[in-house]
Amino acid sequence: MSARPTTRPRVNHFSSGPCAKRPGWTPQALADAALGRSHRSPLGKAKLAQAIDLTREILQVPSDYRIGIVPASDTGAVEMAMWTMLGCRPVAVAAWEAFGKEWVTDALKQLKIDPTIHQTPYGVLPDLAAIDTKHSDVVFTWNGTAAGVKVPDGDWIAADREGLTICDATSAAFAQPLAWDKLDVVTFSWQKVMGGEAAHGMLILSPRAVARLESHTPAWPLPKVFRLTSGGKLIEGIFKGDTINTPSMLAVEDYLDTLAWAKGLGGLAALHARADANAAAIYAWVDRTPWVAPLAVDPATRSNTGVCLVIADPDVLAKGDAAVAALAKGIAARLEKEGVALDIAAYRDAPAGLRIWCGATVETADVEALLPWLDWAFAQEKAALTAAA
Repeated sequence: MSARPTTRPRVNHFSSGPCAKRPGWTPQALADAALGRSHRSPLGKAKLAQAIDLTREILQVPSDYRIGIVPASDTGAVEMAMWTMLGCRPVAVAAWEAFGKEWVTDALKQLKIDPTIHQTPYGVLPDLAAIDTKHSDVVFTWNGTAAGVKVPDGDWIAADREGLTICDATSAAFAQPLAWDKLDVVTFSWQKVMGGEAAHGMLILSPRAVARLESHTPAWPLPKVFRLTSGGKLIEGIFKGDTINTPSMLAVEDYLDTLAWAKGLGGLAALHARADANAAAIYAWVDRTPWVAPLAVDPATRSNTGVCLVIADPDVLAKGDAAVAALAKGIAARLEKEGVALDIAAYRDAPAGLRIWCGATVETADVEALLPWLDWAFAQEKAALTAAA
């Protein structure tokens, strides 16, 4: 049985959302928040505009793309795009885990637009070549948070597409290269890769998306928080810090802090390198550890943010699904009780296993310190499972 490790992660936050705060974060980082001030005051609007400008700079968003801060996190941003832009041409939706399935539900049951659905089980990417990106509007996640499966690149999207691509990038933004020339709508939320506070979403629009908004009138009613146009023209103020509804200036300050931290690191390349190093530490351990395996089947699709793992030990697998689920939950619970790792259980609808966040706000030394604890917890839980049989 594995010996109990002696070195613990310095920070035990491995949640896949909200994610770990940036290294060295303390509440003092929020001291300059515009609290008690209107978000429409000169100070409030300046801070919102700064958040937009820094997002463009660090994420390397093209200069002719609009960036807006919108309500209801990434979900609100995706649904805002779907409700305002879909309905005038065929729609394809790709899904391979829980969040992509939500966009299937929206298109199929809420908007009732009879989409073509490209859906696969957890761990397997759909056949991207089978998606009609030439003629259809396409809705997809760049990185599936609950499955640890990402699209490897944007090469599968037609350069001469006639439709729009709506990309939920909440677990990919700031961690994986995004093919901006292939993306018309990109959404993410502050609490993911950058470890900001929740509640707000980012909506990034290409000129093609703006043209769709100004030329297309949806057949369904639009709630106030979804309305991006007035009189057939884009409401430009939304993309200059004049938000649709009241934002939390405390959350805005926290996002500004983590953007400043990212800029100080060296920007996007440094953020990508940190996430890559974290994920590489886990996958190297998986390669030498027989009791665990990646949920993502194809190595080219394995995420560097939400790394999802399944139990591969043959003795445990032989005991059936209930035993596998009990062991996985036991590992997560044991390490939380030990104060070693918080929130590493698999997503509730995903196959039983573990999910370890490896985004840029996590330190590689903490990931490496966690790995012996995973071996120890597995040994403890397997022994308990065997004893109970």
